Amino acid sequence: MNVIQLENVGKRYWLRHRAPDRQIAEMLNDGVRSLAGLFRGRLPQRHPSTREEFWALRDVSLQIRAGDVVGLLGRNGAGKSTLLKLISWIMAPTTGRVGVRGRLGCLLEVGTGFHHELTGRENIFLNGSILGMSRKEIRSKFDQIVDFAEVEAFLDTPVKHYSSGMFVRLAFSVAALLDPEILIVDEVLSVGDAAFQKKCHGVMRDAVARGCTCLMVSHNLPTIINLCQRAILLQKGQVTADGNPQDVAQEYLKTVRGSGGSIVWEDPQTAPGNDIARLKSVRVLQGKPAEAVGDVDISARTVIEVQYRCLHSLEELYCAIVLKDQMGTTVFMSSSAKPVSLTPDSWAGRPHPIGVYRSVCRLPENFLNEGRYSVTAIVGRGISEVQAIAEDAIAFDVHDTGEMRGLYFGQWPGVIRPKLAWQTDRADTMLYPDGV
Repeated sequence: MNVIQLENVGKRYWLRHRAPDRQIAEMLNDGVRSLAGLFRGRLPQRHPSTREEFWALRDVSLQIRAGDVVGLLGRNGAGKSTLLKLISWIMAPTTGRVGVRGRLGCLLEVGTGFHHELTGRENIFLNGSILGMSRKEIRSKFDQIVDFAEVEAFLDTPVKHYSSGMFVRLAFSVAALLDPEILIVDEVLSVGDAAFQKKCHGVMRDAVARGCTCLMVSHNLPTIINLCQRAILLQKGQVTADGNPQDVAQEYLKTVRGSGGSIVWEDPQTAPGNDIARLKSVRVLQGKPAEAVGDVDISARTVIEVQYRCLHSLEELYCAIVLKDQMGTTVFMSSSAKPVSLTPDSWAGRPHPIGVYRSVCRLPENFLNEGRYSVTAIVGRGISEVQAIAEDAIAFDVHDTGEMRGLYFGQWPGVIRPKLAWQTDRADTMLYPDGV
C-alpha cells in the first residue's frame, strides 16, 4: 500500500530582480529625494524590477510504500527540502497532487513545530497533540522522550533559552519517539556530537523495525546506504535516479560540479558565501608548473588550492577543506586556522584587508589510495563561524602508477595508502641510540 504518492508535482517561485546595481552615492541621493518628496506629499519613485520564474520542483511523480526507508540525495538547491515540505503539508504544490496516508512526524529544521515561548514540557504535549495523539498516549512516551533528549533539568524552562544542542535533541526525540507512522527527517542525523548521532541511528533503526515509513535527506552517503532500502536522486527539481542506494550514490557523485579538478566562480554575486567572504575558485594541482587536474598520480605531491574574496575589511578568516571518498565517507578535514595547521600560516589569526586570498593544502605523495574523491571548500571567521561553503565543489580521481606495488596486483585496502618507514633487524642486536 502506498502511503505517500506524488503525481506530477511542481513548485514554482517568482524571483524578483532589481535594475542593474547603482552607485552608493546615487542610491543615497535617491533616498534623500524620496524623503523630501514625502514631505511634499509625493510618493517615492519605484525603480523598475523584473520577475523570473523558478521551478524548485517540476513534474515529480513518486510512490512510497508503507514500511519503506527512502533516502533523498542531491546537491544544495536540488529541491530536496522543498519536496519534504510539500509532503509534510507545510506548503502547497503549484501543480500536481500530493497524497499522504498516516500520522506524520517530521523534523525538517531544528525546532520545527516548537513554540519558543513555551517550555520543553509544554512543547512535547503541543507536538503530540499536533500528531493527533491523546494526552494519555503522550504521557506514556513522556519519560522516554525526556531521557533521550537529556533535558530533564531544563524541562520547565522556555525552549528559547536552550542551547542548539539541547534544542535538536528534544526536537528529534519528539519527532521520532511519539510513534509516527511516517517519519520525515532533513539532515538531523548530521547534527550533534558522535554519541547523539549514534542514539539517533538507533532510534531510526527501531522505527524501521516496527514498520515506520522513513523519508530522510542527508549528504552523508554511508547513512543513506546503511539505513535505506531505496534512494532517490534529485537534480534541478527533477528525479534523475531511483533505486538501490549504492547505485544512486554513485550517480550522485557523478553530479559533482567540477569533475575536471577545478571550479571557478567568476561572478562574486553568485559565488558561495555572504557579505563577509565569498569563494572564488577551488582547484586540485599537480606537476611543474602546477596545473589543475582531474586525474592525480598517486606517487606525486598534490595541492588543493582555495581562492576566496574577503569583502569586509579586517575580518580574521581561515580556510578549510573536507575530503570525502567515493562512498561519501569523510577521509579528513584540514584547516589553515591555528593551531590546526601543521605549518605556520602567515594570515592565520590576522585581520584580512579587503582582497582576494589564496590558501593551499599540500598532500604528500603516496598518501591517498586509488579511487575518486570530492573536496568541500569552507571559508570561516574566528574559530568556527562558516561564511562560505561549497559542498563537494570538485572531484578528482587518484590513479596508481604501480611504483609502490612491486609484484602485488590486487586491490589495496583502506582509504589512505601511506608509504611509511619500516626497518627490520635481529631482535638480539637492535638498539635505538637516537630514540624510537
